[in-house]
Amino acid sequence: MRRERSLKVVLVVVGLIFCGLVYPLTMFVRQEPALAMMLSVYVTLGIFLLLASRNPSANRSLIAFTAWSSFAHAALMAVQAFLNLIQRGELVGVAALVIIGVALIALAPGRQSGELRSAASA
Repeated sequence: MRRERSLKVVLVVVGLIFCGLVYPLTMFVRQEPALAMMLSVYVTLGIFLLLASRNPSANRSLIAFTAWSSFAHAALMAVQAFLNLIQRGELVGVAALVIIGVALIALAPGRQSGELRSAASA
């Protein structure tokens, strides 16, 4: 029960953070179109994370996608920072994405008994 409540809190916090990216999105539409496109994906993901917070166990794949895509994004940003393709200050974003990924994986809901049976018969 406590784990599910913690997961709901993490989903709401991450969802709100991602939705908050709508403001920088509006600033970068003309200056950095690729960044604006990426931010639009995160804003959309934020909305769905807020919706998923209502019933996390029914949204396991969305939670897993958010965690693993955060790890992938963090890994790419870290490589870019160390190759001096982006500023070293971006490593703060790497840390934030890793924290998000770890929190979501650690709190992710387990499979329900009905899912175990259907997975075993497939």
